[in-house]
Amino acid sequence: MTPAAPSAPRRAAIVYNPIKVDRAKLEASVKAVEKSSGWAKSLWLETSEADPGGGLARQAIAADVEVVLAAGGDGTVRAVAESLRGSGVSLALLPSGTGNILARNLALPLTNMDDSVRTAFTGRDRPIDLGMVTITRPDGSLEEHAFVVMAGLGLDAKMIANTNPELKRRVGWLAYVDAIVRSMRDAEQVRVTFRSDDGERKTMRAHTVLVGNCGLLPGNVLLLPDAEIDDGVFDIVALRPEGFAGWAQIWVKIFWENGVLRRSSVGRKLAGLSREVRTLRYLKATTFEVSLDRPEDFELDGDDFGMVTAFRAVIDPSAISVRVPA
Repeated sequence: MTPAAPSAPRRAAIVYNPIKVDRAKLEASVKAVEKSSGWAKSLWLETSEADPGGGLARQAIAADVEVVLAAGGDGTVRAVAESLRGSGVSLALLPSGTGNILARNLALPLTNMDDSVRTAFTGRDRPIDLGMVTITRPDGSLEEHAFVVMAGLGLDAKMIANTNPELKRRVGWLAYVDAIVRSMRDAEQVRVTFRSDDGERKTMRAHTVLVGNCGLLPGNVLLLPDAEIDDGVFDIVALRPEGFAGWAQIWVKIFWENGVLRRSSVGRKLAGLSREVRTLRYLKATTFEVSLDRPEDFELDGDDFGMVTAFRAVIDPSAISVRVPA
């Protein structure tokens, strides 16, 4: 009997943002784990303004890698995840930006690069859902994109659009405080026509509409307390404040009830006794359609995606796998 040919060693690809990543330091960590784990030399792919990661991830798939390490901010992760959808190639996270929202929701280490690299090569795969959204531009053109955390319009999107890039580079998420103040000056609500799954179309006025695949934001803000990243459904929230009292209700609900009470079993019981407030409306759906009475800023996973007049979000269950510690 002819002996079976030895299988080729496994190989990884690193898609990295050179602005946010110290390649020399990262390369030293990767080489050490490659050697100890018996993997082939990794494929290194540098992002650019023209290709923030999606095309590079497709290049990695064509090179027959087993896992793609996304080393950059939330935009890099989103772009790589979009291209890995349905490919069978795993996504590993090397948190390098200011948000690291997906890593936070998966409770992955945010500050220890060596641990993150080790997880990429020796961890296990965890399937997660992916959101797919088709957006309609003011000129009627359509675009399709993926998101791993959240899509939305209103205050959240205005905040991102108004954030000073230089200030964000210097002080990280504190830059959003300045952006929030400027965004809240626009207190006008937008008329939203929406439909969840196959339900009837409804209309409401809202300041902000967010479609979430998971619910934890930077600053330990639990915006969507019931959201799960692998449950096959979106958690959706509409913010409808009217004046200072309305904003106060929202802050109490999000920061006290969601952020404090729901962290313990006793707190969750107390939170369950509180009445719902009309300034916040929660929904669950696998498909969510929105049309607007005027163009609004739109965001995906913390990145500004310009102005839209409508969008349709569809959940893709277990569309990608993320490496988590074994």
